[in-house]
Amino acid sequence: MNDIKDERKLLVFTYLLCIMCFFNVSIVGNIIDRSALILGIVMCVIISYSYIIIKRFFPDGDKYILVFSSILNIIGIVELYRLNQLLAIKQTLWYTLGNAIFIIIVIVVSDLKAFNRYKYLYLIVTVLLMALGTFLGQEIGGAKNWIRIGAFSFQPSEFGKITLIAYLASVLEDYGTQKQSRKFSIFDNVFDKYLKKYDIHESYKSLIEPALVVMVCLGFMVLQKDLGSALILFAISVTMLYIATSKFKYVITCIILFAIGSVISYCMFSHVRIRIEIWLDPWKYAYAQGSQIVQSLIAIVSGGLSGAGLGLGKPWLVPVVTTDFIYAAICEEFGILVGIAVIILYFLLFYRLMRAAVSAKDNFSRLLAVGYSTMIASQALVIIGGVTGAVPLTGITLPLVSYGGSSLVITYFSLGIVQKISEEGI
Repeated sequence: MNDIKDERKLLVFTYLLCIMCFFNVSIVGNIIDRSALILGIVMCVIISYSYIIIKRFFPDGDKYILVFSSILNIIGIVELYRLNQLLAIKQTLWYTLGNAIFIIIVIVVSDLKAFNRYKYLYLIVTVLLMALGTFLGQEIGGAKNWIRIGAFSFQPSEFGKITLIAYLASVLEDYGTQKQSRKFSIFDNVFDKYLKKYDIHESYKSLIEPALVVMVCLGFMVLQKDLGSALILFAISVTMLYIATSKFKYVITCIILFAIGSVISYCMFSHVRIRIEIWLDPWKYAYAQGSQIVQSLIAIVSGGLSGAGLGLGKPWLVPVVTTDFIYAAICEEFGILVGIAVIILYFLLFYRLMRAAVSAKDNFSRLLAVGYSTMIASQALVIIGGVTGAVPLTGITLPLVSYGGSSLVITYFSLGIVQKISEEGI
């Protein structure tokens, strides 16, 4: 009963936040902007409808997943409306589609466990999506990972993360068990002789195939100059590997191999060297390649603790502020305190997602929840770290906050899967 009361209290505060933010942005000019008020009402209606549907038909699941994600969406769309009203309206449409996908997954999908049988379908689709940008992609923002079809553009690697997680979950779910040793692998005949010759344990064989798949995906990301996605793929793979095997030595081995690969990439690719040099001394490149991070740091500092006020800052001075650097705009106008609150919201969302993983009834569902949780959390940490100068800058979006239709839809698809797992684990 207390959980229901807490959910409703948080939902009321979410409505208040939405109304206050959109009212604030509506009075920035000399005339009250009614469009902002309408957009705020639309957001409240979408949140209410989604919550009521999930609560009525699936009352046992974790409703905080929906509420926390909605709060992050409100902050993002409000800041987008202040920056570019057309983009904010488009983002609201993508938000509506994302919520629809979230609800459809929870209602339509009956048994997630049944999807573990499509391992090699996930493998084929993952490799194709990861490779697509290398051969057909257009370079935008320094990374060759965008596919453009008419007026619509998307990153195929974003969708590849979804299938890669599903593939790894289906491969690793039975690690170390008798059932796992009987499962067919395309590398069985190739490596059996070497495993027997060098007396390598049977459990290692099951890791060869997923390791090669992950290495191929990372290779495509490096070729596409998409360093952010490469880092996220690595975080997802290592986390799922540790959860599946419970062996820390595998994690250490992966980190060493990743470090060696990073050094090789630094020596071979000039764009990697430039990113590292800018990270070490951004002010040296303030009027060249480092202008993005420098303007971002200036915006964050100028906002102070309480911010300049919504509509009173100068976030347009930061390049690509609606996508990669929207966190800097939020810190400038809402203040560093709200910036810290955004980070806390991500941690709370990650906590609720991982609770679903703990309560999952089978390893496949557990690994899916871990993979999608890690994807969202690592993406948030990497881009916030890049914007604040804590890590080298990578061109990825802040999930649920930055403008980007495909990113928002993929995130809500992931949240829908974890929401379904939370329902099944009760």
